[in-house]
Amino acid sequence: MRILFIFLDGVGLGADNPEINPFAHVEMPTLQNLLGGQKLLAASAPYVGERATLLSLDASLGVNGLPQSATGQAVLLTGINVPAGIGEHYGPKPNPAVAKYLLNGTLFSRLTKANKKAALLNAYPPRYFDSVDSGKRLYSAIPLAVTSAGLPLFTKEDLYAGNALSADFIGAGWRGMLGFHDAPQLTPRQAGKKLAELARRFDFSLFEYWASDYAGHKQDMKWAVEQLNVFDDVLGGLIENWNDGEGLILVTSDHGNMEDLSTRRHTDAQVPGLLIGSSEARAAFASGLNNLTGIYSGILKIVG
Repeated sequence: MRILFIFLDGVGLGADNPEINPFAHVEMPTLQNLLGGQKLLAASAPYVGERATLLSLDASLGVNGLPQSATGQAVLLTGINVPAGIGEHYGPKPNPAVAKYLLNGTLFSRLTKANKKAALLNAYPPRYFDSVDSGKRLYSAIPLAVTSAGLPLFTKEDLYAGNALSADFIGAGWRGMLGFHDAPQLTPRQAGKKLAELARRFDFSLFEYWASDYAGHKQDMKWAVEQLNVFDDVLGGLIENWNDGEGLILVTSDHGNMEDLSTRRHTDAQVPGLLIGSSEARAAFASGLNNLTGIYSGILKIVG
């Protein structure tokens, strides 16, 4: 079976408080339908429904301090308690101590060596590669894992050819922020359909959505709700075009943030482990899963 991993940066399971939690504030019909009418909140997990399972996962992993992006993402990609290994939560970008784990075997390298097809579905603009090549920018954990496995990062050409998606799903950022006025633009539903189409080309594919973490730091409820509306429509397009018999959709995060707009900082909230697919695949993946270290082994179990 294949897995599509949608990584939502900085999303925890928060309180049912619409004043501070956009997940409590907004209606998300697709997600709520999957969860039996419930919202993506701490009180909603655990849940097992007809097509979806929601678990509550520990992102702190027994290490003092607030979880951070570099170590949290490294845990997801390696199955190792990286914060415990280096003695702290660290981020946003990997330091040498975190990078060692990402250079020494991740999901991308393990699956590639096993002759499985793996890819990061995000397209990166030319200025990103220029910044990395000049030394002005460091790879974040996920692109570092991809490139260390000898896999390419998708480019502007891939986006225009329909072989990758923009980081905001729909392409608006490429037009409005990056200045590519002819960049392909999709409706959220079209983006969800495209995500399903791209995932079918690989045994394991990952899409990284960082706007959720940015929304938490921004502390802007209106903007956060706009992102969730887009995501819910993307999810709708995705599941309408997804065959549960051929694969599993995984949605999880590295740490809390967006669920509590009363603070600009990360939170120590549990994070969602949302599984969409057949009951058999969900049960196999979810068995014994209670923290971020289990995501790695769950993916290998399903992909085979």
